[in-house]
Amino acid sequence: MCAGKHLLCFLILSIITFSVAAQKSKSQLQKEKQQNLAKIKEVEKIIGETSAKKKNSLGELSALNERIKEQEKLVRSIKGEVVLLDSEIGENTDIINALEDDLAALKKEYASMLFAAQKANNSATRLTFLFSAKSFDQLIMRLRYMKQYAETRKLQAEQIIKVQEELSVHVTQIKAKREDKNRLLNEQLSATNNLTELKRKQHALVKSLEKQEKKLRKDLDETKKAVARLDALIEKLIKEEMELARRANNSESITLSNSFEENRNKFLWPVASGFVSQKFGRQNHPVLKGIVQQNNGVNIQTQEDQKVKTIFQGEVRRVAFIQGLGSTVIIKHGEYLTVYAGLKEVFVRSGQKVTTNQEIGKVFSNAEGVSELRFQIFKNTTALDPQIWLKNM
Repeated sequence: MCAGKHLLCFLILSIITFSVAAQKSKSQLQKEKQQNLAKIKEVEKIIGETSAKKKNSLGELSALNERIKEQEKLVRSIKGEVVLLDSEIGENTDIINALEDDLAALKKEYASMLFAAQKANNSATRLTFLFSAKSFDQLIMRLRYMKQYAETRKLQAEQIIKVQEELSVHVTQIKAKREDKNRLLNEQLSATNNLTELKRKQHALVKSLEKQEKKLRKDLDETKKAVARLDALIEKLIKEEMELARRANNSESITLSNSFEENRNKFLWPVASGFVSQKFGRQNHPVLKGIVQQNNGVNIQTQEDQKVKTIFQGEVRRVAFIQGLGSTVIIKHGEYLTVYAGLKEVFVRSGQKVTTNQEIGKVFSNAEGVSELRFQIFKNTTALDPQIWLKNM
């Protein structure tokens, strides 16, 4: 009987430990899935804005690529939930089997005890057993034994009820988990079918854009010229600021620089929604083969009329219009500069002090319906990868 009791205690402890660990994983997976769904909804809106203005554009392709990436994350997340449920179902099945074995052993032991008790229930037999004691101490011990035996039988019956109840709970749980698994498998099938359809659209869009090579090359040349103008403006400003800093030797600037560095990987994004449509550094053109583009920051494709906000306190050092890119705001944070290019409206002026998360303008949308912010971070003359400095979006 003791062995059965210990086994039950061990099973209950195992159940609690497994449930806590599994719940944490399940909670995390469900959270990731909700984040994927929210991001998918956001990207769908961006795709709608770009395709409404012009079908088959690079902006639409960027948004579609991001949509596929998020759909792949969703499929992985659902698969993770299915794997976890399989593990939980397997664990529950093992527990049910162990409980059933334990219950059978307890019932067998209890039946033996009942049979022995029925034989001993005869009053003459009990009296004979008691009064055949050779001493008073032995008589007392036999009385105690009979009492303990009765209590043990009662405990054994209670133990059987507990195991039956525990077994019932786990049978109910495993049924619910199997229903959850079937629901998730349907979700997974639907998500996978959507992913296949998105990839089909992506392939068709790339093929369509490849036929527009002449226009794409012309647009690329114009963008390169606009970026060169922006680079020249930034380079000139950096030289001016470094010369001013050399003369001033300002301790306040050093403090601000240190504070900026302390917030590495903690800065909020300059726009509330969107995705990185072009990363930092050398990037292959999404359609034109053999064409590599250099990006000194990141391009963030977002929704129409998105407000642009500062990532940190500082001073506006330049507000300028760049042909082909729209308005640009450059903010100084000690040794650091942040650049916000591609604005249609600007809410600040040169020389103005700004605070963290302050609105400085609105994103410009081009003729193809693409709303894209060019965001850059410099430390003196060195361009830095903004994604290393910003929090995960």
